[in-house]
Amino acid sequence: MKFLTGLKADNETFIGIAKEGHPGEVIDLNAAATYYDMKMPTLFLECLQSEHFIETVQQILARLHDEEKEAAYTLKREEIKVQAPIPRPTKNVFCVGKNYLDHAIELGSASDVPDVPMFFSKTPTSVIGTKDPIRIPTDVTSDIDYEGELAVVIGVGGKRIKAEDAYDHVFGYTLLNDVTARDLQSKHKQFLIGKSMDTSCPIGPVVIHKTSIPDPHDLVITTFVNDEVRQQSSTSKMIFSIPKLIEELSKAMTLEPGDIIATGTPAGVGKGFDPPKYLKAGDTVTIEIEQIGKLSNPVLNDV
Repeated sequence: MKFLTGLKADNETFIGIAKEGHPGEVIDLNAAATYYDMKMPTLFLECLQSEHFIETVQQILARLHDEEKEAAYTLKREEIKVQAPIPRPTKNVFCVGKNYLDHAIELGSASDVPDVPMFFSKTPTSVIGTKDPIRIPTDVTSDIDYEGELAVVIGVGGKRIKAEDAYDHVFGYTLLNDVTARDLQSKHKQFLIGKSMDTSCPIGPVVIHKTSIPDPHDLVITTFVNDEVRQQSSTSKMIFSIPKLIEELSKAMTLEPGDIIATGTPAGVGKGFDPPKYLKAGDTVTIEIEQIGKLSNPVLNDV
């Protein structure tokens, strides 16, 4: 099941699910729920907070199939605007630095490989959806970089979660571009400002339920800038696994439904080239992770 947050032509927000076998079509779950007199939040965050969300979705899909009414609640992708799954998270997006050995080496040396996960965050105001522009504030930075990542969406909250129980707290997975102002990162000697500029956190376009991904550590991840492959690796190369990341984060803080954890990026970022290949106006960055989809954003100057 692949879920998305959509916006109709009349600016009505709805929760959609990608129609299996028809990648260009989306089922409007809210409209179908209304027809069957069932309750369905219009915000994905509220869906995650409902313990009966998946059960309700399964009931809706079963009824649509049995009654052959699916077409009445099906929308074409071009008819809607796909937003970030959670357009405004309630907390910062959690991120992990240097979680792929080759990326740690390209930005330093083998001695820079962390012994424990290196966490930082991106503010909610940085989040945008697929096809939304990444805007470069040219009066502030000129060294804008991309980082294609697999992100985890928490479905069940908790604290001091053991690694062996981590997947019980995962709802699903999505794509994330950890856009970074490298010059601000160096100037401020920390990550927050360089990682949290407006439009610097594209997420989406869908959240795929965990039952559709048997092993999140066996996915090919590719980042294109225009038609050039810049990053291509496998999530199997993470230094710290998803269960380990959840265990370490939850030791110190409570994780809640809707929390997003970006799991790090492989080698091939712009800073890793000689000379660096930073983003510029007119570029398009596309991240693709097999079984999940593509997250694509144009790059514009913003002065």
